[in-house]
Amino acid sequence: MSNPTPSKNDFFAPGETDLGGRFLSDGYVILPAEDVAGLAKIRAAVAAAGADQLGNPAPEDAGAFLDDIASHVGIDALNEFRLGVIHRLNAHTWLRAAYFGLVRTALQNLVGNELAMQRRINLSIQMPQDDSSLLPVHADVWSGDSPFEVVVWLPLVDCYATKSMYLLPPGRNAEVQKNMAAFKGKSVEDLFLEIEKDVTFLSFKFGEVLIFSPNLLHGNRVNREPGTRWSMNCRFKSLFSPYADKKLGEYFEPITLRPATRLGLDYELPSGLDA
Repeated sequence: MSNPTPSKNDFFAPGETDLGGRFLSDGYVILPAEDVAGLAKIRAAVAAAGADQLGNPAPEDAGAFLDDIASHVGIDALNEFRLGVIHRLNAHTWLRAAYFGLVRTALQNLVGNELAMQRRINLSIQMPQDDSSLLPVHADVWSGDSPFEVVVWLPLVDCYATKSMYLLPPGRNAEVQKNMAAFKGKSVEDLFLEIEKDVTFLSFKFGEVLIFSPNLLHGNRVNREPGTRWSMNCRFKSLFSPYADKKLGEYFEPITLRPATRLGLDYELPSGLDA
């Protein structure tokens, strides 16, 4: 006689358990963008914003322009340039929906189908040999992020080795974070040197998207490669999972509220029922 109790996996569609298993095992997944046209539109908008910030027309080859931006902008002017590009990008009303569309199915599988999305999409630019744009080793949950979030990290150029970012795998990550008291009084560089041999530098081709858990230790190093790294990042979480310091309505915004939830949130019990 067969067991009448279904296994947990019986409730998932084919392929969902494979994706979820990879995410749980590695702490990240790298996937091809679901909307190729949307990705091209985003990169073209970034390049156009960068060119406009410099007072130039939009480049014909967005990828080449981004990779070679160090020929047009000095390191001392980089942050002002980056902030100008971010301002121009976030003025596009279509941007957040297009960004979500790059990984819509994967997010529904990994996080849920009622989602909250970060209100503003971030942009990072790391020029070759620039030590002023480093993100030291950290886990986002240490600075007010919810452990229920994921980060969608979008490379706008090919990224590899020091032109990319690194993650500490889940097993070693749990071990290190369990023993963080041992690093009291030490620097973040001391922490990186402790884990350096264990981190994974991720490689991407333009057209791929990374989804990773910000509970993992991660960061970047000085870019020793010839081209500039351009990447965007944005956080997503299940709408009703716990928040930390970054709250719904302030940092996050609901994007896929379902009809039954809308009805439930609007419903008020009539008075007098307990009479």
